[in-house]
Amino acid sequence: SGMYTANSMNCLCEAIGIALPGNGTIPAVYAKRLQLAKHAGMAIMDLVSRGVTARQIINERSIRNALTCDMALGCSTNTVLHLLAIAQEAGCPIDLKLFNEISARTPNLCHLAPAGPTHMPDLYKAGGIPAVQAELAKKNLLDLDVPTVTGKTLGENIRGAKILNDKAIRSIDNPYSQTGGLQILWGNIAPDGCVVKRSAVAPEMQVHSGPARVFDSEDTAIAAIYAGDIHPGDVVVIRYEGPKGGPGMREMLNPTSALAGMKLDTTVALITDGRFSGASRGAAIGHVSPEAASGGPIGLVREGDTIEIDIPNASIHLAVSGDELAARKASYVQPEPNIKTGWLARYARLVTSANLGAVLK
Repeated sequence: SGMYTANSMNCLCEAIGIALPGNGTIPAVYAKRLQLAKHAGMAIMDLVSRGVTARQIINERSIRNALTCDMALGCSTNTVLHLLAIAQEAGCPIDLKLFNEISARTPNLCHLAPAGPTHMPDLYKAGGIPAVQAELAKKNLLDLDVPTVTGKTLGENIRGAKILNDKAIRSIDNPYSQTGGLQILWGNIAPDGCVVKRSAVAPEMQVHSGPARVFDSEDTAIAAIYAGDIHPGDVVVIRYEGPKGGPGMREMLNPTSALAGMKLDTTVALITDGRFSGASRGAAIGHVSPEAASGGPIGLVREGDTIEIDIPNASIHLAVSGDELAARKASYVQPEPNIKTGWLARYARLVTSANLGAVLK
């Protein structure tokens, strides 16, 4: 019951205004969850009767609110994909740069698993998402005038909300960090960006440099990890697992769990054009864009190349000269796609990059 992907998005549905207060955190075994279901049905009928649509609630202002809560809560890296896609569908597309802009001014108030020892029931008992929002509102970090599915504004919804346990939700004046839980990185290996849950990265791995250990699939990487072929200081590169390459971006809980189980999560970084489970921790950097299957530079990385990671400065760099990369690109041969027929082959042709939310053209 940590701040994994499903719980992250459940909380952000509340933060964006499309779900009732409590939706993100009420434990499944509580009677209040059944009561919430009843009230949700009533709210839906009210919205229909008033002609209120999703796009009237989900807009650029409410998406910014959700991004701010995302940073304060320390949500899953998958929220980057989902919020990009939701914004695209809502008709107000956002840029990856907005994540870092909001992260730079939003303190991280929660360290739920996998980043820390607290869990979703702790967040609920501490006041839930309204308490987090009320704390953020103290520094004018939220737009309180946006409409929500309650029929009231966000400001009206959170009036009177407060922190009931400062071990689960820290005050805005005593955050875990002055910046948010997620960070977008850029560099010659990821010209269009990549993402890391920096609140779940050990302090000693915030800046890291090491030799690339290159794998063209998740399966071959897992085999190497299990065989003991990955060593402290390495940077594991898993490519051809992006939206086109997978196709479909499998979540890589296996390799990150294996590294953590072998006590390598504080000494080994992992970068991929695929994505991670929200349960992943450590220097797990995903959504590298453009992906290898689209001709991205991650496809040009060779075994032993030095990769330099600087999370505080939003940088990821392949220490290879521009001339050498150009020569590699000139001789690069695109591998055959994993799937050549059927619906998945059609999907691979139509899907966009992860930095656009992996939506279909």
